[in-house]
Amino acid sequence: MNAFGILFRVSIFGESHGPCVGITIDGCPAGLSLTEADLLPDLERRKGGTQKGTTPRQEADYPIFKSGLFNEKTTGFPITILFENNNTRSEDYQKQRSFPRPGHADMTAHQKFGGNEDYRGGGHFSARLTTGLVAAGAIAKKLMPAVSIVATITEIAGEQDLEKGLQKAIDAKDSVGGIVECRVKGLPSGLGEPYFQSVESALAQIIFAVPAVRGIEFGTGFAAARMFGSEHNDAIMDERGTTKTNHAGGVVGGITNGNELVFRLAIKPTSSTPKEQVSLNWDTGKAEAFSIKGRHDLCVALRAPVIIEAVTAIVLADFMLREQKIKRVLD
Repeated sequence: MNAFGILFRVSIFGESHGPCVGITIDGCPAGLSLTEADLLPDLERRKGGTQKGTTPRQEADYPIFKSGLFNEKTTGFPITILFENNNTRSEDYQKQRSFPRPGHADMTAHQKFGGNEDYRGGGHFSARLTTGLVAAGAIAKKLMPAVSIVATITEIAGEQDLEKGLQKAIDAKDSVGGIVECRVKGLPSGLGEPYFQSVESALAQIIFAVPAVRGIEFGTGFAAARMFGSEHNDAIMDERGTTKTNHAGGVVGGITNGNELVFRLAIKPTSSTPKEQVSLNWDTGKAEAFSIKGRHDLCVALRAPVIIEAVTAIVLADFMLREQKIKRVLD
């Protein structure tokens, strides 16, 4: 339920307002040089409060290694990393507990777990748990130094001018969504399997585990439905598989073809919005108006790029290990 991967396998744990969140990484080869400092740049990018439109909640997000390291090298055994939760305001959630928040998992979690779930800050459903994913992604990136993974925001609230899109949320006192594009260079051909272990299916599975993701497309994506086949086909130009165009986004038949891997994803507006909404009141049994208090992002897409890079790296490191493409990095 909380684990992903075949050879490079990650398992997340914790709750937003619990003592900590964290991750266990199994399958990382022995001998990789690794310290806390290697993780800090990406962890810093994930933080809120460092840019306009993000939550003011700030945590140190300093990685605490509990296993898997010795003499600043990986041992080949499971790596467990903890992140302490110290800047919590659980009273914000106690005050609004009567209302299951629209767009959040409050209602479904209550139905599934019988009210035993930790609802503070979204509990285990919170994007706070992506901290561990970002840490694992930083390790996966280090295993693949020749691979470049870069995700960028291309649109906020329907605007390519990101400041203009964010201003829409500020003016409306509401939240907005966005589009994130990820490009991967330096991948070898031959990664992935047809059907259930295709590169696209593995990426889609883990990307949909990132809170607020609502859709994904590879290469030309949905625009392909409006093209002729002769127009969409990527002409092969040499024996390495280099193509004249890249409508496929670097994956054909579920397998990388050596070209740039390109995909885009849609991020929904933050569900916690200051706008007044209507939802069931568990205490009265009636739908009533209420507003959500607390510290929230105006646009969660602002913090998504580093998370998308991380989960992409996790998938690709797993595929690279399956094809024995990583051992040379450790030699």
